Amino acid sequence: MPPSAPPYELADGKLLIDEPAVGVIRLTISNPAKRNALDHPILDAISATLAELSGAGGSSSHARCVMITGAHGMFSAGYDIGEIPDSDFEERAERLVAHPFTQAIDALAAFPYPTLAALPGHTIGGGLELALSCDLRVASAQIKLGMPPAKLGLVYSHTGLRRFIDAIGASRTRELFLLGSYIDPATALSWGLVNRVTTAEELEAVSLDLARELAANAPLAQAGNKRVIAALLRAESELAADVEAELIELRSASFASQDLREGMQAFAERRAPRWRGE
Repeated sequence: MPPSAPPYELADGKLLIDEPAVGVIRLTISNPAKRNALDHPILDAISATLAELSGAGGSSSHARCVMITGAHGMFSAGYDIGEIPDSDFEERAERLVAHPFTQAIDALAAFPYPTLAALPGHTIGGGLELALSCDLRVASAQIKLGMPPAKLGLVYSHTGLRRFIDAIGASRTRELFLLGSYIDPATALSWGLVNRVTTAEELEAVSLDLARELAANAPLAQAGNKRVIAALLRAESELAADVEAELIELRSASFASQDLREGMQAFAERRAPRWRGE
């Protein structure tokens, strides 16, 4: 795809792909009716695109930087679980989070060259983890960032929590997840949750300048350094099999809980939840 060519669409038009600069592939989430929430088609399209750009199946790619952003002044409100029927909520909600979302995160990690998230609007829940899975993040100064599991009754994945601990430390991760409140970009910058903060008007230009610089650097060095960093972080986060199984069960139990259903309903109705602890 030549630079500046019109974007093409995947996931029924909810994921746009273009090449705004040489060696830079941009993925734009466009699901405005649901504040760019992440659903199966979007996540599957992200995974498939990144696998193709990584050279899966023997193909080659000239992509030296992937940028992920959002359209319509938003980045992403996270998982699209708000309209799942109660009758099969547990199975379908866990299936969305555990499979296509994990695959998209893994595909970002597996992409050999730098990845960059440009955050033009609110970046919440799974949207924030998606951004954090990129190597660098640039945020508009007017947005909010947050992790709402505590407000919804959800136990977050141990792999996701590990990603936050690696990025911002245990103390900040506790504050983000146990309070469940929003933080502003200045706070996110001081924590290391984002790398740059800019005005809304300058976000695209600043992000593209950074992406061009990433794409222009030596590919062997970029891929090698990214691989070394990932290996060092992974070596520090190995869990015993029985401990990992316990953490997975804690998460699964939260999907089956009445509290998660109550948290989702209270959020939709804009009222305080009535927790039962079950």
